[in-house]
Amino acid sequence: MSQHLSLAVFDTDAAAASLDGEDASESRGDFLQKAVVAGGIVISGGILIGGLPTFAASAPSPEQDAEILNFALTLEYIEAAFYTETARKARVSPELLEFAKIVGAHERAHVAFLKKALGNKAVKKPKLDFGDTTTVSKKFAATAAKLEDTGVAAYNGQAANLTKPALAAAAKIVSVEARHAAWIRAIMGRNPAPAATDTPLSKAEATAALNKTSFIKAAS
Repeated sequence: MSQHLSLAVFDTDAAAASLDGEDASESRGDFLQKAVVAGGIVISGGILIGGLPTFAASAPSPEQDAEILNFALTLEYIEAAFYTETARKARVSPELLEFAKIVGAHERAHVAFLKKALGNKAVKKPKLDFGDTTTVSKKFAATAAKLEDTGVAAYNGQAANLTKPALAAAAKIVSVEARHAAWIRAIMGRNPAPAATDTPLSKAEATAALNKTSFIKAAS
């Protein structure tokens, strides 16, 4: 079972501009309300991408595990490539560059972990274009924070839909993603843990968050 995703434009200028006065208690819901679930329609210059999974809230099964973990793999592909490109170009601040190098290594390990778990069911890495988000410090920080927050919430939102073995595998990743989210918030001078609990993302919300990036241009 699959659906088409159109990756719409992530407004990095607006995101970066909001950092100076952003309330640390801003919810992911505020961000996601601005996102659009395209459902196969090309919007805001995005490119139609096929093959990303639709995961239902049905009884956990190996088939559903593959759908959910492939969605996670797509996000990990984006994160790994984003940090790797930032480290290679080395144009952000020294503190952010250190973050990109360390977190990039983690995300590449996550990609390898998920690909091994999925075997021949793993989706292919898409073609990606990050614009200037990997070279402008404020845009990099804003994008990294959104990606990490979205990753944690997306994993948490699908925990109940995974079988026990798949959940155990995902748990090894989500705890590290949460540390990434806290670290980038600390670098930005924001509260690393603004609330006692996190709000997980549903399938529709996680899809909307990915639709907001415009980073995916075509399948490789």
